[in-house]
Amino acid sequence: MEAFRVDPRKTTPEEMERGMRDVKLVFGINHTMPYTDEYNQLVKELFEGNIGEGSMVLPPLNLVCANQVKIGRNVMIMGGCLMMSRGGITIDDDVMIAANAQLISNNHDLHDHPILICKPVHICRNAWIGAGATILPGVTVGENAVVAAGAVVTKDVAPNTIVGGNPAKLIKNIE
Repeated sequence: MEAFRVDPRKTTPEEMERGMRDVKLVFGINHTMPYTDEYNQLVKELFEGNIGEGSMVLPPLNLVCANQVKIGRNVMIMGGCLMMSRGGITIDDDVMIAANAQLISNNHDLHDHPILICKPVHICRNAWIGAGATILPGVTVGENAVVAAGAVVTKDVAPNTIVGGNPAKLIKNIE
C-alpha cells in the first residue's frame, strides 16, 4: 500500500473548518451522557453517518479527521480511544476495541517534521483490540485476530491469530 504525504502548513480554509467542527463534536461527545438521543446524534454527526447500526463509541474519545473513519455494524469502542485518522481508518463489523487503544494512520517525516506520512489502518471483521494496544500506520488486523493488551502493532496481523508485545509478535494461532 502506498503512503501519501500531507503538509498541514498548506491547510485550506475548508479543511480548517472541518477540523474545528470535529474538535467541537468530540468535545460535545466527551461531555454528554452516553446512551442518550443527544449523544447518539453527536456520534452520528461526527462520523457523518459512517457508523453502522448497533455500534457504540464510548467517551472519552480523541479523534482527528473523523471523515476518514468508517465503522461497521455492531462495533464496540471503549473509552479513551485515540484515532489519528488522516490516513484513513476502517473498522469492519463485529469488532471490539478495548479502553485506551490507539489507531494511528499517520506519522511525521523524519526530515520535515510537520509533514504527515499517511497509510490506512484496517481492523477486519470480528477482531479484538486489547486495552492500551497501539495499531500503527499501514497495519491490517486480520479477521478474528486478537491483539493483546498493550501490544504495539507495527506489521499486519494474520487472520485467526493472537499477537502481543512490543513490537507485536505471534503468540499463537486460533483454532
